[in-house]
Amino acid sequence: MKEDLYARLSRRYLALDIHKHYSIVAGVDFDGDVVLEPRRIEHGDLEAWALKHIEPSDYVVIESTTNAWHIYDLLEPLAEKVLVANPIKVKQIAQARVKTDIRDTLILARLLAANLIPSIWVPPAHVRELRYLLSQRRHLIGMHTATVNRMHSVAHRHHLSHPRGKRFKEKNIGWQQSEELSGSEQFQLELDMNTKQHLHAQTELITEKLRVMSHEAPWSKDMMYLMQLPGFGIITGMTVLAAIGDISRFPSFKKLSGYSGLVPGVEQSGTKKRGKRITKEGRRDLRWAMVEVAQRAVKSDPLWERRFQELSHRMHRNQAIVAIARRMLELVWIVLTRKESYRHFSDERIAYKYLTWSWQLDEIARGGLTRQQFARYYLMRLGIGHDLEKIMLNPKYPRRLASEADVLALRPELSQIE
Repeated sequence: MKEDLYARLSRRYLALDIHKHYSIVAGVDFDGDVVLEPRRIEHGDLEAWALKHIEPSDYVVIESTTNAWHIYDLLEPLAEKVLVANPIKVKQIAQARVKTDIRDTLILARLLAANLIPSIWVPPAHVRELRYLLSQRRHLIGMHTATVNRMHSVAHRHHLSHPRGKRFKEKNIGWQQSEELSGSEQFQLELDMNTKQHLHAQTELITEKLRVMSHEAPWSKDMMYLMQLPGFGIITGMTVLAAIGDISRFPSFKKLSGYSGLVPGVEQSGTKKRGKRITKEGRRDLRWAMVEVAQRAVKSDPLWERRFQELSHRMHRNQAIVAIARRMLELVWIVLTRKESYRHFSDERIAYKYLTWSWQLDEIARGGLTRQQFARYYLMRLGIGHDLEKIMLNPKYPRRLASEADVLALRPELSQIE
């Protein structure tokens, strides 16, 4: 105990206020007295400075910004502990009328010394890479949508008949040559068509990359549980896994639900208590993915369709979808935490879900497995469907499954799974 107290009293508490091209660094001791005067360090010189000045006993805090992870990876091996502060909650704690870089850095360091830093989970490298890929895909889709909307606006301006949605095929773009359009408008439409095709091609490249990753370690072990659930596809499944990261950091579903922002807010004063809309705090991509899953589940699965209809009698349709999304998220927590199959689906239905997963992968992405072997492979990993030979959900179109012996010949490591 004395050693712990001595360590706390002798430790330095450093803070970095990170900007685009430089960082402000300052440090205090346990009492909040300055032991490292605030200084500006260009990011090109940060690594050399850190190697020279960071001590193994230091505690360091940085705010979550665009380049925070690079700086975290640089400092983490050098200091005893590195925290990434939650920027929203830090602002709630330290709000000052006079704000400068130096004052902000010293406030952050003193909060660290007082153990008042609300930190966030630091995702490992593979989670960061997946989040970046998904973020880039969303950005491309947003640009694609804006381009299509711009093309539609030209047709609306001249009251031209044009196809709805994004179906700009050769047979559907005759209206773009209308005499009512000026030469400049036709030229702009041609540019937008080229932009649309380029963005679509770029999006497909990322989508194909995500499909391949879904069957590779470390993602396949959790995708196996998500892909069996109603409404889930590769993109929504990978988005949920990227947002959650490690399911063990959520000891209960309530923690995960709060992290998603799908829980309703509460306003309480005295004896009055009033419910509010969902908080929308946490990861926006997780909310988006679960709402997408919910919308698909209520259209494809009778159980969730019935639950949705029951909720729709008591609330608006959009509120009912959000309620379904929250229940589906609870289901995600259960199957990922307990490592079990979805109890409302038969082995045959789960096998069909795995088969639809295989249809989105080519033979190379499937690791040399046929589609029938792919479905059997995940049934074996899940530990179900040992006696299932065919998928007869539609008797007119039976679908054969590979035998366990065929899969074991290609994946002998499965024999060790009980």
